[in-house]
Amino acid sequence: MPRDEPLLARRLSSEQSSIRNDEEEDALLTGERTRRTERRRGWGFWREVGLFVWALIATIAVIVIAVVYQHETSRRQGHEKESWGPGGKPTGKRNLIFMVSDGMGPTSLSMTRNFKQHTQGLPIDDILVLDKHILGTSRTRSSSSLVTDSAAGATAFSCGFKSYNGAISVLPDHSPCGTVLEAASLAGYKTGLVVTTRITDATPACFASHVNLRQYEDQIAEQEIGEHPLGRVVDLIMGGGRCHFLPNTTEGSCRADDRDLVSIAKDKGFSYIHDRKGFDSLNGGTEGSLPLLGLFADTDIPYELDRRSQDDVYPSLEEMARAALKILSAATEDSEQGFFLMIEGSRIDHAGHGNDPAAQVNEVLAYDKAFAAVLEFLEKDSTPGVLVGTSDHETGGLAIARQLHITYPEYLWLPGVLANASHSAEFAANELIEYLNQEPEKKAREAYTRDLLKKALGVEDPSDQEIDDLINVDNPIPPSYVFADIISRRAQIGWSTHGHSGVDVNIYASSSKDAWPLQGNHENTEVGEFLANYLDLDIGAITKRLQESEFWTSSSSSASAEAGADFEPSESEVQKSKSFTWLGDPLGNNVRTEGFDSYHGDFKKRDVVGVAGVEECGCGAVH
Repeated sequence: MPRDEPLLARRLSSEQSSIRNDEEEDALLTGERTRRTERRRGWGFWREVGLFVWALIATIAVIVIAVVYQHETSRRQGHEKESWGPGGKPTGKRNLIFMVSDGMGPTSLSMTRNFKQHTQGLPIDDILVLDKHILGTSRTRSSSSLVTDSAAGATAFSCGFKSYNGAISVLPDHSPCGTVLEAASLAGYKTGLVVTTRITDATPACFASHVNLRQYEDQIAEQEIGEHPLGRVVDLIMGGGRCHFLPNTTEGSCRADDRDLVSIAKDKGFSYIHDRKGFDSLNGGTEGSLPLLGLFADTDIPYELDRRSQDDVYPSLEEMARAALKILSAATEDSEQGFFLMIEGSRIDHAGHGNDPAAQVNEVLAYDKAFAAVLEFLEKDSTPGVLVGTSDHETGGLAIARQLHITYPEYLWLPGVLANASHSAEFAANELIEYLNQEPEKKAREAYTRDLLKKALGVEDPSDQEIDDLINVDNPIPPSYVFADIISRRAQIGWSTHGHSGVDVNIYASSSKDAWPLQGNHENTEVGEFLANYLDLDIGAITKRLQESEFWTSSSSSASAEAGADFEPSESEVQKSKSFTWLGDPLGNNVRTEGFDSYHGDFKKRDVVGVAGVEECGCGAVH
C-alpha cells in the first residue's frame, strides 16, 4: 500500500523532497535522526511560538483601541464639554462672551491688586480673578497712530481690521466692515451688549453700527435698534446713553432732532426698561424676554465708587452681566445656536482720563467681579463656551510710584490714601461747581471746599494753593483734575497723560485650552479673528452685504446736519460719500486715516478734529 504523507510534504518541491528522502534513508540505516532534521524542527517550533505571541498581542491591542474608541464616541454623544486645544475646537452649539476692560493696562491691575490686599487685609498671594486668567498680550496701534482710541481699537475686535482713530467699524477707505456680532446674528446666534458707559459710545457702537466718526451717536443709536442695512442685529442692550434715544423736545435728551427712538424700538418689539425698578423686574434674568432695551442713565452710569451710594438707582456691571447671561441662555435653550455677548467695563477708561486712582481701582474691582460671574456661568452651563477679555488700550500712562520733590524719590506708594475716598473726583467736582454757582463769599467757599475734600476724598490736609486752585473759576484746569491730582499726589500715584498710551495690554481667557491661539503677543486684530473663528463666522460675507448696501439711508438727518460740522473732504472722499451716505460725512483732508504722524517741534499744539470744530480727547467726552 502507498505510504501516507503529511499534507505539508506534498507541497514541497522535488528538490526539497529529494533532500528529505535522503535524510529518511540515513535515519533507517543508522537508527538515529539527522542533525539537519533536528535543526529544522527546532526553528519551526520557535517560529510557531513567536507567531502565537504576536497574534495574542495584536488581539489585545485591537480590543484596547476598540474600547477607547467606544468610550470617546459615547462621551461625545453624551454632549459632554470638550476643550478646544491645538488641532481642534468645539463643534455644534456654543457660546462666546467677549469682555473689554476699556483703558485698563497692566499697571491698573497691579494697583488694584495692592489696593484690595491692603483694604481687605489679604496676604500677598491673594490675587484678582483676572490675574489667574492672563493668557497673552495685545498690541494696540491703529492705522493712523501708535496710540489708538477706543473706536479703532474696538473696530479691530469687531471687524478684525485696523482702522483710523474715530472709525466705528469703518475701514480707512470709508467703507463699512462686517462685525462679529452682525455675523453671529445672521448665523442664528442671539446677541447682546452690556456696558457702563453710553450704549452709543465707541466700543459697543463698533459691534452693531457703522459711521465715519464716533461722535455720530444719534445715528449709532438708530442702527442699534434696527435701522441698519442688515436689520436688527442686537437682541439685548443694557447700559447708559438714554439721552440719544429721546427726542430733543424731551427733558434729558441730547439728540439733535425730535425722533423718539424709545417709541420706535417698542414698535420694533423691544421691551424697554429705564431704571432700577425696571431692572429688578427682570428677577435676575429669569423674567426677561428678547429683544430688550435697558437704558439706566441719561449718559454714563456713575463710577462704581459713586454708584454704591445710589444702588437703588443704578444696577452694577456684575448684575447686568448675570441678568444678560441668564436671559440669553434661556432664549437659546432649544435652539441649534448659542449666543454672543460683549460686556465692557467702560469707565475704567474714564477714570484714567480723569487721572483718578480711587475711581479706577473700584472700577477694576467691579470688572473683576463681572469676570468672575461669567466664569461661574460657564462652569455651570451645559453649553460649551469661552470667555475672552482684553483692553482696547491703556489710559493715563499710569505709574504706581511718583516723585513729589527734587530730592531722591521714595520707593513707595500708599493705597491707604485711596481707601479713604468715598467718592470720585468727578463727583466732588460736580458738587463743588453746583455750590460755587450760588456765588458764596470767599471764606464760605474755602470752608465748603475743605469740608468736601474731607468727606469725598478723605483728604484733611489741603494746602492753601490747592484750595485756591479749586475755587478759582478762571483756573484753566477743571476742578475734577485738581481733585484727582490732590489724591494722586498723596497716594504717590503718577500719570503721564489725560489721554491714551501705546502700551501693550493683557489678554485674558476662561481657559488656555479654549483660547490657545491667543497665547503670547498678538496684534489686536488677531483677537477679532479669534472671535469669528471660534463661532465659525464668515465676516467677509457680511462686509460684502454691507458694501452692497451703499445706497441704504437712515431715516434721520445726515450726520453733518446733526453735528453742524463744516468739513472739506477730498475728491476721493466725496466719491466715497456718494456711495455710503449712511455712514455720515467722511473726514476732512486734515484727518489722517493711514500712516503715522511725525515730529513737528517741541510742544507744538495741534488740534484734534471733532464735531463742529470741538477739540476731542478720543474718549467720547469733551475736555
